[in-house]
Amino acid sequence: MQHYPDVDTYIASYPTATRRLLEQMRTTIRKAAPQAEEVISYGMPAYSLGTKLVYFGGHQQHIGFYPTASGIREFEQELSRYKFSKGAVQFPLDKPLPLALITRIVKMRLKKVTEQQALPTAAAPSPFATLAAPAQRALLSHHIKTLKQLAKHSEAEILAFHGVGPGSIPSMRKLLADAGLHFKA
Repeated sequence: MQHYPDVDTYIASYPTATRRLLEQMRTTIRKAAPQAEEVISYGMPAYSLGTKLVYFGGHQQHIGFYPTASGIREFEQELSRYKFSKGAVQFPLDKPLPLALITRIVKMRLKKVTEQQALPTAAAPSPFATLAAPAQRALLSHHIKTLKQLAKHSEAEILAFHGVGPGSIPSMRKLLADAGLHFKA
């Protein structure tokens, strides 16, 4: 993986046509989330507000946009004209970037991250505090804030959440059992 000291250097490493699209992506994200810190993470530009909001990157045939699973899930219908997966979408180099859609996705991610950072408070600790941070964020992103809400899901459903690995399930089982609950069959 190539290491870049900053986003300017990253963008400058691409051909002119790709650079223009990368600059458009950068400008759009910065306008939608001006308070986010611009960093290089996983070898590409990322925007962070305590946790990563979105990433983007240049590729040979497309611009990759990585708004996490929640960013894809909420805009799946609008993204259906592009190649996409659980946490990424590919915008072809030969088409204009959907800047209005990108703006809406970034603003939604900003809102989600801001809400997640506000929860839980010291007065109401999370029942999931013993879980790894990615698993906690995955549950919160699916609006699961209590053990009763967790019990409404099967283990398979929870494992499908981005950020929940198989190692988290035994801990969740124990949390549920201690509360007299269990996963949905």
